[in-house]
Amino acid sequence: MMNEKTISTACEQETLALARRCAAALKGGEIIFLRGPIGAGKTIFVKGIAQALGLKSSPTSASFSLMKRYHNRQKTLYHIDLFRLSETEVFNLGFEEMLEDEKAIILAEWPDPITQMMPQDRLEMDFTLTGGDNRQITLRAGGAVSRALMEKLL
Repeated sequence: MMNEKTISTACEQETLALARRCAAALKGGEIIFLRGPIGAGKTIFVKGIAQALGLKSSPTSASFSLMKRYHNRQKTLYHIDLFRLSETEVFNLGFEEMLEDEKAIILAEWPDPITQMMPQDRLEMDFTLTGGDNRQITLRAGGAVSRALMEKLL
C-alpha cells in the first residue's frame, strides 16, 4: 500500500530547494520515479539532486541517451529517461547492476516501462503544472526507505 502526500512549489528555486532536501536524505539504494508532462520540473529536480551531492556534471534531459551515470566517491546517480520506450525496449539498460550497487541512486523519468522490474520500495513523484511556474507534486512511498525519504521532503 502506497502512502501519499502532496506538496507545491511556486518557482524553479523552490523545486531546486526540494531536490536539495531530498539529496541530503539520500544514502544510496533509493529509487525515485518522476512523472509529469514535459516542462513540469522533473529534470530541474534531478539537477538539484546532482548539485547537492557535489557531482561534477550537471544533468540534462536524458531523453536522447536513455541513461546517464554521474558519480563521486560516495554515491552513483543514475538518471534514466524512458520517454517513448516500451517495456520490451528497456531490458538491456542494466537494471540488475544498478539495483545491486548499494551506492546507487536511481532517478527515472517516464518510468512506466520499468515499473514491474523495480522494487516496490520506491518514491514516486508526479509533477503537475498548476499555472505559471507553480506545480503540485504528489509523493507516493511504497516502503520503509521511501516513506522515510518522503518525510524528509514534507
